Amino acid sequence: MPSSSDTSPRASSRTSKLAKTYKLECRSLWKIFGEDAEAAAQKIDPNNTDHDRIINDVHDHGGIVGASDVNFTVAPGELFVIMGLSGSGKSTVLRSIAQLHRPSIGQVFLDGEDLTAMSEAELMEIRRRKIGMVFQNFGLVPHFTALQNIAFPLKMRGEAAASRHQKAEEMLKLVGLEGRGDAYPHELSGGQQQRVGIARSLAVDPEVWLLDEPFSALDPLIRRQLQDELLELQSRLKKSIVFITHDFAEAVKLADTIAIMRDGKIIQKGTAAELLLHPVDDYVRAFVEDVPRLQVLTLADIMTPATRKPSKALKMAASTPLETAMLALTGGEDTIAVMADDRLLGKVSRQDIINAVEMVS
Repeated sequence: MPSSSDTSPRASSRTSKLAKTYKLECRSLWKIFGEDAEAAAQKIDPNNTDHDRIINDVHDHGGIVGASDVNFTVAPGELFVIMGLSGSGKSTVLRSIAQLHRPSIGQVFLDGEDLTAMSEAELMEIRRRKIGMVFQNFGLVPHFTALQNIAFPLKMRGEAAASRHQKAEEMLKLVGLEGRGDAYPHELSGGQQQRVGIARSLAVDPEVWLLDEPFSALDPLIRRQLQDELLELQSRLKKSIVFITHDFAEAVKLADTIAIMRDGKIIQKGTAAELLLHPVDDYVRAFVEDVPRLQVLTLADIMTPATRKPSKALKMAASTPLETAMLALTGGEDTIAVMADDRLLGKVSRQDIINAVEMVS
């Protein structure tokens, strides 16, 4: 990895004109672990299109692949979900974005600046002011109260005691722990400790949130509440979020874009509808097979273009769930005219809905 004194072209020119159009960009990101990870990483040829051969070369030299040629962008205000089975590399990617794992190869841009070219001191400042992080192990300070833990990053930023106390109280209430500010971590349940970690992340008002399964240990009711709170906050604040989960239902509820990983590599990314309707392989298909398509998919997801309203057609909004549309087709109509206000967008037949639910292409 380059040091702060690196004079390579990448280090000397941190900004990318392409990256400036995104809040975040991961470009050809690899992370190799192992006793001789650096030597193993040297076996990676980014121009080699034989991915399996690259992986075998890395393994032959004692390397363990944590992330493999990961490429994606996150637009301002986008909620980008990464999901996969345990060991698929999703948490490695998240830590590489924050530079807690320095990538072996590749670049990570934030607001057009190459984080991989920054010194540790520069990265510390970025993390304090621009990035909020919540990982599965929140690392709460055991001799701090809940309120002190939440206020700690604000103290590190130099904020006044009264200001950080008020903000910490607001965050404590947000995650449903009002009145527990004086409790120490050992006096809180595992789920409550997680919520303190979430509140601590929100307290710094980050531009970017990196969230690693933050709701996974919470009971279903609290989990749904926090999902709703996240969506409500996102609707107002429009932050850029990278959210890790293994739960496709959670991904569908939260995500603008979903990326599914396997063995360190992104297998497919797209909207929930794109993954449901066009899974690229059996691995992706297994993730989406239990999703209630009638409830998740909308008319806009399956419509075909139309310039004239079909005869004997119902008029329905493009955002209408397929379940609602199917129930409406109980009369003599067999087709729906898909509308946006008074503008015709397309049409959907009863058979189109059946095909979508049964995964008929």
